[in-house]
Amino acid sequence: MGDRLTLPDWNVLAAQADEALPLLETALLIARDEYPDLDADLYDTLVQSHVAHLRPQIDLIDPWPLKMAAINRHLFEELGYSGDHEEYYDPRNSYMNQVFERRLGNPISLAMVQMEVARRLGVPLDGVSFPGHFLVRLPVDDGILVMDPFNGGRPLGADELRERARPHLGGDIPDDNALLRILDPATHRAILVRILRNLHGVYVERDEWDRAARSADRVLKLMPDQTDALRDRALAYLKMDYAQGARHDLARYLQLAPDAKDAPDLRDKLIELNAAAPRRMN
Repeated sequence: MGDRLTLPDWNVLAAQADEALPLLETALLIARDEYPDLDADLYDTLVQSHVAHLRPQIDLIDPWPLKMAAINRHLFEELGYSGDHEEYYDPRNSYMNQVFERRLGNPISLAMVQMEVARRLGVPLDGVSFPGHFLVRLPVDDGILVMDPFNGGRPLGADELRERARPHLGGDIPDDNALLRILDPATHRAILVRILRNLHGVYVERDEWDRAARSADRVLKLMPDQTDALRDRALAYLKMDYAQGARHDLARYLQLAPDAKDAPDLRDKLIELNAAAPRRMN
């Protein structure tokens, strides 16, 4: 028996360098908020079983793109991991225990499966925080191979990538340099924050303000002064009638982002909360 997988402590993650943040372990830590009885070791063992099945084949293949094709074939065709096209915004698509169990996910959670398996097999697969759908990238001799985990790991050419980016760039088509910047590898912290931001958006749409606040709070455990998360947690606290927490977060947000577009409205809200505080105490 090997060592059991130990999940990190939320309170130490902010101090860790990006490259030291354990990706799968922290993603499972996010899932444990919603599934407190989650057995992390079970999912680590599952990933390892995928790796063990693939290793004899992968070791016989030399070029990384062909190794990656074999990995994708096993994950998406043989095991049936798939993008959830019918219920894209189902929160289960962001919780890794559910992704492993249902073999359904969104782009970033399926990328996590790909990356975890590929990296354990020595294939240097990275995530890409592409606008819209999260992607993955692999170095090749003459550049990078970009793939879409939501659609079976399908390779994407430069023209398609430009068209995908265009709606998020005000209609402008990125040139080669701009596209390469967009395709920079995502840090572990950026990937984890994007998972949490996705969850926050889902829970806001559902008016589940306690879960929306929790998602923003977890972003702040990774990045204590992330201004969007401070604002989002404050607004969720207001919906929950937790005025003290809202006051604290709004004050910090306005200190860090005094010129933000929403700063005047939020400053008025903070003044209103501060004025109401003595009455609440009385």
